Amino acid sequence: MTPDAAAAPLRVIIADDQASVREGLVLLLSGLPGIEVVGAAADGEQALRLVAEHQPDAILLDLHMPVLDGIGATRRLTVEHPGVAVVVLTTFADDSSVLDALHAGARSYLTKDADHTEIAKALHAAAGGLTVFDPRVHATLLAATSAPVTSEPAAPPPDGLTAREVEILSLIAKGMTNPEIAAQLFLSNHTIKTHISRIFAKTGSRDRAAAIGYAHRHNIG
Repeated sequence: MTPDAAAAPLRVIIADDQASVREGLVLLLSGLPGIEVVGAAADGEQALRLVAEHQPDAILLDLHMPVLDGIGATRRLTVEHPGVAVVVLTTFADDSSVLDALHAGARSYLTKDADHTEIAKALHAAAGGLTVFDPRVHATLLAATSAPVTSEPAAPPPDGLTAREVEILSLIAKGMTNPEIAAQLFLSNHTIKTHISRIFAKTGSRDRAAAIGYAHRHNIG
């Protein structure tokens, strides 16, 4: 989703327990074209209430909050408000935080080193069904998906995935974009998109974040 003067603004809720961070994000994002901040929450439960009230396009969510943390809030948002894109913005880029957030249903994951333009781009991308990770998170995902080599025979791919689909899914799990995958495998972008559509259908994934979570659960990568 690209901001456009003629288009309706992206409606966003911000959730962070630190008042200074929360207020700063509201101020920064409200001043950007194409974004309307419709609410700000200090914990996960308050965030859920605001989402139910305002029905935003996306929520910018910290992980470590009182009452209900970001992981718990993301799980509930995914079930109760599946149309709301969850973008995590947190201090933590360790593998457990990243993977827990992705498994819970977050579409994008940024650290608080990201500037306001990067955050805005991630919110628009997530609302459009895309996934955005900052470089530190990419590195974490790469480390988390690097499994030790064993001598055991490989199990057949799950859910009817072909060898090529498993290969592409592993590259998605490493944070590679469609053009990067196409270049590495010497395939066209159209072919990669077709494979990814089939991967999503077979794995029941609605977007790249869900596919990455699937890959981690099945040790693909």
